[in-house]
Amino acid sequence: MVFPREVLNELKWHRGRLEDARITYLHRGAPGDRRTISGSEIVALERSFFTTAESRIPYHRIRLIELDGEALYVDREEVIVEGTP
Repeated sequence: MVFPREVLNELKWHRGRLEDARITYLHRGAPGDRRTISGSEIVALERSFFTTAESRIPYHRIRLIELDGEALYVDREEVIVEGTP
């Protein structure tokens, strides 16, 4: 089983492509309780959280990590529908 923190670290340190990723996470109050950000918005990868300029988000809230349209991580509770942004 792969974890979101591992995927983000792989993108940052080994592929050098964190800024190209799209991360969708659980965000209460947002439409559909989801928010999607670009990896370029991430300023730090910490032990239990990733940090943006606005907040610290726990890794367990990540639902989807994509790179070039390919899902690198999908939360087991998340359903992906083809053709949706």
